[in-house]
Amino acid sequence: MTTLRVRPTLRRTDRSTAPAPHPDGTSATTTGAPRAASRRAVDDLLSEWAPVFDAVAEGVLQRELDGELPVEAVARLKSEGFGALRVPVAFGGSGLDLVALARLWIELAAVDANLPQAFRGHFALVEDRLWHHARSSDQRVWFDRFAAGEIAGNAWSEVGSSIDLPRTVLRPRADGSFRLDGTKYYTTGTIFAEWTDVHARVATPGHPDEVEEATAIALVDTRDAGVSTTDDWNGFGQRGTGSGTTTFDNVGVPADHVLPFEERFPYQTAFYQLNLLATLTGIARAALADVVEAVQSRTRNFSHANAPRVRDDAQVLARVGEIAAAVYAAEAATLRVAESVQAVAEAALAGADEIAALVEASEIESSTAQVVVSELVLRATSDIFDALGASATARPLALDRHWRNARTVASHNPRILKARVVGAHAVNGTPPPYAWAIGGTRRRQEWADARPTGRD
Repeated sequence: MTTLRVRPTLRRTDRSTAPAPHPDGTSATTTGAPRAASRRAVDDLLSEWAPVFDAVAEGVLQRELDGELPVEAVARLKSEGFGALRVPVAFGGSGLDLVALARLWIELAAVDANLPQAFRGHFALVEDRLWHHARSSDQRVWFDRFAAGEIAGNAWSEVGSSIDLPRTVLRPRADGSFRLDGTKYYTTGTIFAEWTDVHARVATPGHPDEVEEATAIALVDTRDAGVSTTDDWNGFGQRGTGSGTTTFDNVGVPADHVLPFEERFPYQTAFYQLNLLATLTGIARAALADVVEAVQSRTRNFSHANAPRVRDDAQVLARVGEIAAAVYAAEAATLRVAESVQAVAEAALAGADEIAALVEASEIESSTAQVVVSELVLRATSDIFDALGASATARPLALDRHWRNARTVASHNPRILKARVVGAHAVNGTPPPYAWAIGGTRRRQEWADARPTGRD
């Protein structure tokens, strides 16, 4: 098992973007109080994190070429309090809202596309704990862990299991705790983390039908001897996310670390997608920076070009302008999604109907953005080569990493399915799916009645 030592988090509670805590310790972002960070405050936030991101950027190209995990980069982010950005100020965090967090995700993805996704499962667990804290379930023990630099990965997907029956199983013990056994793949971030967020089936002794057994979220300590994580993710992109295999062998889980799946924070699907949208936008921004630098410095040119210098060629400039416009549109769409998801986060104490309406709006916003942002970024990361020559495909430059990373991120939640969701909602008012799974399907599966409960 690979784990990282955690240094005490450097508290960053003087940010002007952080709201004043309420008497119960929650921030305005979890109580519904209106708050919009000014551009100056956001710029200050980005400036504050710039030195950290500069440090993280060191060696990023070589890590890509060598296929190395960003172990030191993750450790630096943890020690600087990156994992506590959403934790209320009163509990040692920064109390950021989701718009500010999305801005930081974009900035970080422009430095290293692997890193925001590596933290994706962690921020989802933080969001879940924030939601329950706002609804009068004290989560200070988890806030303390996050503020101390501990993070969580995720362990939801499996290889070979059916779409509605996880093979990973929680079995009750006589003392009220549980035993966890099973294997998960795509356990993004877990190899860097002290905890992992596991989706598992809860075995019921004597129950005749496993399919009908409840599923739960088990918050598992990765430092347990029965937890083992291997970096065997072999995708052609996002190779530094730590998305390999994690096995659980007779791992003890306290009863209070087993959470009913149906009590998960209701906007999780939109939240997960927001992270991927920010990652895509950051990838496009990095590609834009690379092509601008390459065009500015390029002296080699074609005999039939439009100008002696590449940087003066109208067609080249038009292509770069199109890429810049794609980045602009992708960022605008991503931040609009962040606003819609933030609206749900602020409604923890609202009525059920209001929450449901806000959740539906955020899901449609995120699905709509995914369709267009995926297309924009995939095209932009390919089009950078139109502005350059064949020399730009040299392996040491690794300019292809932008497209490979974007293609991998965009493949998580297929945009063709999201386009159908958006169209069905627009035409027929069909609600979007709020949680879903990937896995083997039964030949005569009743899709209309299915209630999948996972995510890719």
